[in-house]
Amino acid sequence: MPDTLWIFGYGSLIWNPGFAHGAMRIARLDGYERSFCMRSIHHRGTVEAPGLVLALDEGSGGCEGVAFEVDGRIAEETLEYLRARELISAAYLEREVPVRLQDGPMVQAVTYVIDRDHGQYCGGLPLEEQAQIIARAVGGRGPNRDYLVNTARHLAELGLRDPDLDWLSARVGALAGVSVQPG
Repeated sequence: MPDTLWIFGYGSLIWNPGFAHGAMRIARLDGYERSFCMRSIHHRGTVEAPGLVLALDEGSGGCEGVAFEVDGRIAEETLEYLRARELISAAYLEREVPVRLQDGPMVQAVTYVIDRDHGQYCGGLPLEEQAQIIARAVGGRGPNRDYLVNTARHLAELGLRDPDLDWLSARVGALAGVSVQPG
């Protein structure tokens, strides 16, 4: 059993990890990009009217997010929790990846990336189409727009601006007739 388990969060894990952890550190994962490339049929949409959630999609850039340090004594229960949450429809693949912590060292971290062969994969949707879907979708955990805004807001609070999420927040707010600026 390792002394420490690292978990890399890039979306809702940033603002709703749901597991006990020690340090939270800004981190970067190269070779993957944060993207609304997964249709959500459980948490932020339904089978009949899917929403969109973020996933890590392979790409030439990188993704800045948060690395959570988990005590090795609770590593297995943490992974069980994350698997129940993240692998609900098998559209994500669990991966151990190298991430660079903001202060320099590399660590191996568990994260969840999109399975491009899964039926829920929808990479490459234009931003306007994403906004239209997010503005109307609602799932078991509430409106899709809340997921978007919470993620954009928490990234901004961490100094990790994501221009696409900021644009989507403003556009979804306009479509819904509410102010949903990430801050």
